[in-house]
Amino acid sequence: MTNDILDLSARVGRALQAKGLLLVTAESCTGGGVAQAVTEVAGSTGWFDCGFVTYSNASKTELLDVSAALMAQLGSVSEEVAAAMASGALANSNAHVALSTTGIAGPSGAVPGKPVGTVCFGWARGDTVQTERLVFAGDRHAVREQTVVHALQGLLRIIE
Repeated sequence: MTNDILDLSARVGRALQAKGLLLVTAESCTGGGVAQAVTEVAGSTGWFDCGFVTYSNASKTELLDVSAALMAQLGSVSEEVAAAMASGALANSNAHVALSTTGIAGPSGAVPGKPVGTVCFGWARGDTVQTERLVFAGDRHAVREQTVVHALQGLLRIIE
């Protein structure tokens, strides 16, 4: 884990703690990387509730209440699914804010309109959900690392 990610995680922790907020993560393509990054920070028990690693579509439905029909219609890599993941994580935890990641880290998995490196993000706070779709360059490791950084940066925007 890079020092940049650790520094960013510490900033997230301070911001959450200052507002008295708990975080939940709902991760697919990052495989728990965001949860790992934030729990590297000492004292994270004061602001991190839990993390869901929902790699399969079935787990997204079972654990986060993401509609199977939505995933069948749009694919699991979509802003709509990222929003549903973030909302579902909030609904199934004690947290106040959520972030979600779903994407194609590679090296395979690309589909028309969704190249390797495509990642959709969701950030939820209360009833407000923001989403974003980006395409990152690089190998699997680079895509996942960039995803963790961007997810944490987006989280800071909704809590600061």
